Amino acid sequence: MSKNAKIAAGGVAVGLILLIWLPWWASLLIILGVPAAAYLTLDPSQRQRLRRNTRKQLGR
Repeated sequence: MSKNAKIAAGGVAVGLILLIWLPWWASLLIILGVPAAAYLTLDPSQRQRLRRNTRKQLGR
């Protein structure tokens, strides 16, 4: 398994555990809030590089 596949599998597992353990709206806030908070902590130059790489991969 690649590193990204392991991260995705772990994210799915954590998401399922949260859905069982917490109300659905709290799980949704955590699942959407953590990546948003991580994005907002990046410097402007890092955000620009991330957007550029994402666009490049989409246009393969």
